Amino acid sequence: MDTKEIQVTVDCADPRALSLFWNAVLGYDFPPPPPGFGSWDDFSASLPPEHRNSASGSEDPAGRGPRLFFQRVPEPKSGKNRLHLDVRAAPGLEGEERMTALESECERLVALGATRVQRHEPAPPMSHGFIVMQDPEGNEFCLD
Repeated sequence: MDTKEIQVTVDCADPRALSLFWNAVLGYDFPPPPPGFGSWDDFSASLPPEHRNSASGSEDPAGRGPRLFFQRVPEPKSGKNRLHLDVRAAPGLEGEERMTALESECERLVALGATRVQRHEPAPPMSHGFIVMQDPEGNEFCLD
């Protein structure tokens, strides 16, 4: 069986703001605007007001990671998400060096609007340590 590409879809209140946050977290960017538009702002201005900021996309500029799609939904987040992203912020590092790298990335993301939830210390062999966080709309993710 061939492998499949995936797109991760996130229900949210403010697609543009959340995609800007995740672009900064992951080093992603917006895809090019539709043909005939010089920017996404130009495209958005062409839409009826009720459709503006109803969706946004983020892509890995190197083409390796999955595309992210943010769609506005009317209902607020009501509980713990059943799927979350693990952001690999300290690949190849272990022990205190790993946790220092995770703490540094945590500080950067808090400055972007994330919330720090809890630090989990390394507990080999089952865990190398991680930090649980929430994005600006309360979706949980981990710095791993």
